[in-house]
Amino acid sequence: MSLLRRWFDPIRSSWFYQKPSRQAVLPIEQGLSIHLRLDDVYSYLAVQELPQLEEILSDALKPLKVIISSGSAEPPNQMSALEWQNYCLNDAQILSKQHRFSFHDTPEQPTPEALAQAETILRHTPLRGQDFLYLLEDVFHMLWQKQYGKLRTLYAMASRHHQEQHFPERIFNQDAILASYFEFGGRQYHAVDDLLRLTRRLKQQKLLTGNPIFLINHIEWREHLINDAEALNEIQRMDPELDLYIALEDPISWLLLAYIQEELANYYNIHLNVYPLSYQGRDLFDWSLATRLSKRTEVAFTPFCRPTQDATYQMARLFYSVPEEQRMQAIHRILQAVWTQGKDLSFKAHFEQLRRELNIVELSSADIEQYLKDNDMLCEMKSQPNLPVLELRIDGQSYVFNSLYRVWMIESIFSNVLEEKYKSENEAENDILQHEKRES
Repeated sequence: MSLLRRWFDPIRSSWFYQKPSRQAVLPIEQGLSIHLRLDDVYSYLAVQELPQLEEILSDALKPLKVIISSGSAEPPNQMSALEWQNYCLNDAQILSKQHRFSFHDTPEQPTPEALAQAETILRHTPLRGQDFLYLLEDVFHMLWQKQYGKLRTLYAMASRHHQEQHFPERIFNQDAILASYFEFGGRQYHAVDDLLRLTRRLKQQKLLTGNPIFLINHIEWREHLINDAEALNEIQRMDPELDLYIALEDPISWLLLAYIQEELANYYNIHLNVYPLSYQGRDLFDWSLATRLSKRTEVAFTPFCRPTQDATYQMARLFYSVPEEQRMQAIHRILQAVWTQGKDLSFKAHFEQLRRELNIVELSSADIEQYLKDNDMLCEMKSQPNLPVLELRIDGQSYVFNSLYRVWMIESIFSNVLEEKYKSENEAENDILQHEKRES
């Protein structure tokens, strides 16, 4: 690592961290817009919130601008189109269950014919404002709930009785978008995952006239979904296990690992396993996002020295040189040294200092590169679009998810497992009672 980066990164990161985490005011001249695709399942979830959002927007942001694109961006993380589609459908189903969105039990991509009919309906309707948003929601329901008969009827009426409309707040284009997102003040917000962040911003700038209640079962950082002692003991007895596949140069890996260790692992008796990956080139990260996450999770972050490829290799050498039963403590200390003390582990003095602290007498002679490649392969087999990748095992079931946006799933899964367990036990008791009644 260059001397400039080794010395300048910690200074720069400390300075950046002390800045206010939010820009005081974002410009409102461009208003608030949402970008949608009719064949994007996240757009389907997002439109279910739009009438309510429009209702509480201040006049300065009305009307909400709706931009409907027919272009699709390339799937992330080298996923195939089919892998990405299956992931999105499964993920949207999880989101719909957690936050009570309307959703089909067995979702399928809408047919090309249905998509064309839906676009014609939306292009031709003279409805505006909230009336248009309600129609938009209805059309998405028809597409994703397989209500093709209703869609054909509406299409026939729209194509026969109305000409194509041209309103400034309703735009159709072919921009390539991956998934639905809001745009405000020159910033993009994922339509579902960043909805709370967006509404907090709008509320801060006094651009909402009411309280935004959208993701009703959102689990905040440092808050637990399960507080009942009996239920908690039930989860702990199940010995849940969590695998984390992390990029060592990614600060999100440090923030989430530390949060899970400090807040969830002991509380739920989760056994953690960490699988470091080969260098992923994730050191050009969003500093403001990492800073906000640090403050929300209350996990220390800064001064740091962003690891280079050589530094991540040295971090992996230290990790694989400690006994297996000590590796969780070791990876926490290694990442802590990098992300809160500005250590550059490609620098011999820093490396040797941490080696002594970890009580490593002799460095592992194993092929570290091969370990990392094996971890890469295991991670790739999970077919996830982002890092870190997490796999939770409990009660004979395995659940795979990814990124900081899905950490809440750990507690949600625990809650669902308990619900199913109690349901099964109640059904068994009822069966016994019914049998005893018949016998008597």
